[in-house]
Amino acid sequence: MHQFLRAIGFSDITKKQLNEVINNIIDKPEKLKVTKDSEGNEFAELSCDVAPNMGITVRGIYNDDDSFDIDYYYPYFTGSEKTTNEIIDIEKHSEKESYAGVCDDPNLGVTLIFYLQNVCDYLSEKAYINREVRAKGAVLSGLSVDGCILLPMKQKKAKTLNTVDSDKKDRKQLIAEARDGDEGAMESLTMEDIDLYSSITRRIQNEDILSIVTTYFMPYGIESDQYSVLGDIIELTEEKNIITNEKIYCIKVSCNDIIFNVCINKNDLIGEPMVGRRFKGNIWMQGSICL
Repeated sequence: MHQFLRAIGFSDITKKQLNEVINNIIDKPEKLKVTKDSEGNEFAELSCDVAPNMGITVRGIYNDDDSFDIDYYYPYFTGSEKTTNEIIDIEKHSEKESYAGVCDDPNLGVTLIFYLQNVCDYLSEKAYINREVRAKGAVLSGLSVDGCILLPMKQKKAKTLNTVDSDKKDRKQLIAEARDGDEGAMESLTMEDIDLYSSITRRIQNEDILSIVTTYFMPYGIESDQYSVLGDIIELTEEKNIITNEKIYCIKVSCNDIIFNVCINKNDLIGEPMVGRRFKGNIWMQGSICL
């Protein structure tokens, strides 16, 4: 049973019920895409929504007699807007016909890895241009089964915000220069990190860490596409799974100057979400590349 099924409203589904849902998707898919996979097979993605912008995708192979062999399934949630404009490299997972997107966004400070949703689009584009695809940007989203709501940070003065924005811009420039091999930029970034560490170490003696850190985005666990995030809620809707009637929060989050959508089962979220408050949780990052 997929761990993140509960994020889209399947918290108590049994194996028998899940098989029925998957068989219904295979018999009557709402969305169907077919292409050739890396081994030349007729590879297909069959999907059905259970709530707006979320559902289950089944992937597998069509045989010569038009029978369908299931390879795997996964729950999906699609984002509402482009998250990053950076170049995306695509890497195939070793055990099955699934792929990961990889990019270096200077806003995050870490290499961003996400589970690729539009695999058929990618494979079709790769076959058409007859070379590797490097996409320009992606629409990202996250599924969460563990989250809580925090109060917002104290409103900063406009002068302070301008200073912060200027510092962020300078840091992005330093990161870009460091990637190009500039040793001076590397040294400056190292000194900044040392000063920041010293400052936080002093403040944490008398302050809570979540009153110091506004947002963060960092790897979580051993899975390369899972992250622990803290960000500001800028948009919020409540949806309902049409099969189980479980309620799901769809939260648009601004985190480290990137914006992405997160869905979480209402029963898995501690606190009352509101625009202006902060979402803290662990997410499985997915995304569609822009081709």
